[in-house]
Amino acid sequence: MSMFDVEDVPIRSERTPHPMSDVDRALTSQLVVAWAGETGEERGLGWWRSDLVSEYGGEDLFRRLLPGTWRWAVLQGAREAARRKDAELRRHDYDPDRIVSLFSLGFELDERIEERFHDLKRSGRAPDEALPGLAVVSDGWCRDQFWDWVIGHGETGAVASPIGRRLKGSPPIALDLRVRKLVAGLAPSADTYPLPHYMRAS
Repeated sequence: MSMFDVEDVPIRSERTPHPMSDVDRALTSQLVVAWAGETGEERGLGWWRSDLVSEYGGEDLFRRLLPGTWRWAVLQGAREAARRKDAELRRHDYDPDRIVSLFSLGFELDERIEERFHDLKRSGRAPDEALPGLAVVSDGWCRDQFWDWVIGHGETGAVASPIGRRLKGSPPIALDLRVRKLVAGLAPSADTYPLPHYMRAS
């Protein structure tokens, strides 16, 4: 084969295998935390300045604009607000690309979770039907219920860092365990988003 034939060679792009159930669990965790962190009318934890999931906030607007997918749209908006706050805090580190957090699990995983979100949004199913784990948010905001959900993810060791809570050790390879540890790192409660995170080896 000559150098001129290189373009004809198929490029193999292999993704690390992660069960779809783990991808769904990661997405569910992002949506629950995004919902809980809102500031609006039904004041949650006040970690980001958004009011998208309350009845007279974003819900009212999206019901009129997007009657078929408004439930997904309000969660998507809250998730974007959370993702931006997460990114803002990570940028304070000298090497933000090394940080693994709930909203920055790694380029490939972030891409897969985003694709999964859009697939579910197009499916015609309601969020709590497509992602049963969202049942924790179905009855409206309840601080105790949210923290019970966080504590149910187990315990994880963490130390304070300039940008948040650095979890000890390396990020677990298994997506499910990685997400469980990052959610567990939200406890104890804090007035501002504590950014539980791992530092990836350089």
